[in-house]
Amino acid sequence: MSDVTMILSRIEHGNPEAAEQLLPIVYDELRKLAAARLANESPEQTLQATALVHEAYIRLVDVEQAQRWDSRGHFFAAAAEAMRRILVESARRKSRTRHGGKVQRVELNPDLISPPNLGVDLLALDEALHRLELLDERKARLVKLRYFAGVSMSEASQALGVSLATTERDWRYARVWLLRELGEGRES
Repeated sequence: MSDVTMILSRIEHGNPEAAEQLLPIVYDELRKLAAARLANESPEQTLQATALVHEAYIRLVDVEQAQRWDSRGHFFAAAAEAMRRILVESARRKSRTRHGGKVQRVELNPDLISPPNLGVDLLALDEALHRLELLDERKARLVKLRYFAGVSMSEASQALGVSLATTERDWRYARVWLLRELGEGRES
């Protein structure tokens, strides 16, 4: 049993000191995960990797609502999911009229103007993921692991408990399905 798994077990049993011991061990990996996730976000995203890690960590080790993790991989999958939810919540909040809605800031200095971001609309992706989850939960989990956590195919197959060939097949299907769903959303 790894150090992380033992500490997670102590957190699960309500040991508040264990949460303090876990952060230094997993911080670098969580930071890399958050940085990779934020690299795919639009330039309008103001959340920093450090803030994303801290917010996700707080949600994961909430002693009052003890979580159950089967392994280190399960913990990082939960961290990826927590980061995805935080980013979706942030995108929803920013899309509200009260927070500027669809209004975009424009820099006054023309040298600072960059071409529009052609990245994925996080809200549309989240809605499509929810629909995929209704059709096939494993494929939706795979997309979350690959897109939000940045895990490799072999790491994803291990986390999902299926063969690498099945994971690769699921990934091909999920990508095509999401591209179709997101493409149809733009046309309507």
